[in-house]
Formats: sequence, structure tokens, C-alpha cells
Amino acid sequence: MSEVSFRDWMKERQAHFESVAEAGIPGSDVFPQGLHEAMRWSILEGGKRVRPLLCYAASAITRAKPEAADAAALSLECIHSYSLVHDDLPCMDNDLLRHGKASTHAKFGFAEAVLAGDALQAEAFRVIADAPVEPRSAVRLTRILAEAAGSRGMCGGQAYDLSLTGSRNAAIAIEDLRRLHAMKTGALIRAAVLMGAVSGDIPEADERKLLDALSDFGRSIGLAFQVVDDVLDVTGSAETLGKTAGKDEAEEKPTYVSLLGLEGARSLAQQSCSEALAALDQIESLPGYAGSTKRLAEIAGYVVNRDR
Repeated sequence: MSEVSFRDWMKERQAHFESVAEAGIPGSDVFPQGLHEAMRWSILEGGKRVRPLLCYAASAITRAKPEAADAAALSLECIHSYSLVHDDLPCMDNDLLRHGKASTHAKFGFAEAVLAGDALQAEAFRVIADAPVEPRSAVRLTRILAEAAGSRGMCGGQAYDLSLTGSRNAAIAIEDLRRLHAMKTGALIRAAVLMGAVSGDIPEADERKLLDALSDFGRSIGLAFQVVDDVLDVTGSAETLGKTAGKDEAEEKPTYVSLLGLEGARSLAQQSCSEALAALDQIESLPGYAGSTKRLAEIAGYVVNRDR
């Protein structure tokens, strides 16, 4: 039997995740119906599912049970979806379009959108609590996700981003931008890789080297993802991106493009991808792990070469 191509694997995993989310999020016929409808609008049929893909690919390295990987992937996407719901609000990035459809507050109103985001955040940790993993693994999954989503991760990065809005031409250094996006975008991408691995069994002798290498991979691919996002905000359209294009420039946000130019940003994305692949090489060199990171490497290529 021929090996499944990356494109086919990605489509299968994306479709599988949609069925997991469909079953895992309360139905719109469950009281309170309006809130559950808004939650489902926010998370279902949305986006590229990069975080679940990373989670599934990393879970294969440690041979996680499918149900455990599903729980980790769903909890991650609950957090990611809640962040997008809140990010689109007028008090944040103020956008009416997300994933090619109306943003949640545009569809359901401000109050319902805020509550849908709040509920999705809580749902993420319920999903982990019900995951078919050992108690120690559940605690580790919870900690990884909470740290990635909190004040030292995604929320902190969003606060820093808001503080810089309108200061594109100010004296912001590239190191500051890296710090911002390591928190706002990179923390949850890194968490996706680590949670996938922690969903399975890691021999004690391999744990430190394996998780350190996966952490390095997650950090590098998180940077590449954001750099490409900045490039696409300039070069893409609302039709291809599924969200409003050109907002960074209009709001005078500092970006990798505004600091480095288009070609400089593209070069940084490729460099970050190379660093991510070097981290995977460390795993491949461990006894028993040869060939285990193939899907992660393919996702890295997809991230830097995507057009939406």
C-alpha cells in the first residue's frame, strides 16, 4: 500500500477534527440554545486547523490513544476559537469577518459573543478533565494549556499588541515584535505540539530531550506562522484569507513586514522553518524515533508556503 500523502493526511485529519468538535461541543438544541449556537458558530467549520494538525502529528510520535489526541486537539481549538471571538470585538481588533463568514459578535451581538468566548475557554478544560489519560498527564495537559493561554502567553501577547497599536513608526525593535508574537501566537502553537506528545507515553529516558526539541520546534514554527500571516495581510485578499486584509497597515500595527520589508519577512519565515526542522533532527537522532517527525516537518513546510 502506498504511503498517504501529506495533503490527503491533512484533509483526513481536518475532517476528523470537525467530527470531534461537532460531537464535543454542546448542540444548539441544548439549553441555553442561543449561547451554544454562538459557540458552535465560532468553532465549527473554521480555519486551517493548524493547532489540531500539530497536535495529531506530535501525538503520533508518542503513540497516544486516538481519543486522548482528540481531547487535546479539541481543548486547544476551544482556546483558539475563544481568542478569535474576543479578538474580533470592537474593543480589540474590531473585525466583522472571520473564516469567510460573519464574526461571532456580528452574527449574535456583543454580549452573546463575549459569553461564547468565555464558555469556550471553560469548555477547553472540561474536555481535558474528561480525557482518557492518566491523572498525571491530565495535570500536565492542563498546565501547558493554561500557561499558553494566560497572562504569560496568549492574553499577555494580546495586551502587548494593543499597547503598540498606532505605533508602527515608533522605535520598536524586532526583538520586541518577536516577544509579542511568541506570546500571542507562538505560545498556543508550541502548546499544541507539547500537548500532542504528552497525550501519549514518553519513556523517562527520552522525556527531556524529546520535549525540549518539540518545544524548540513549536517556538520556531510559531514565529514562521506569524511572519507569514503578516506577509499575507499585505499580499492577500479577504476572499482568500477569510478575514479582512490590510488591517495591520490601516491600524499602524508594527509587523515583520513593516520592520523588515516583504522580502526580509519572507526570508525570516524560511529561516524559522529551517530552525524548526533542525529541532526535529534532534528527535530523529534518538533511538527508536527515526521517521517519527515526518508529519511535523510537512506541516512546517505547509505553514511557510501557505497562501491563506
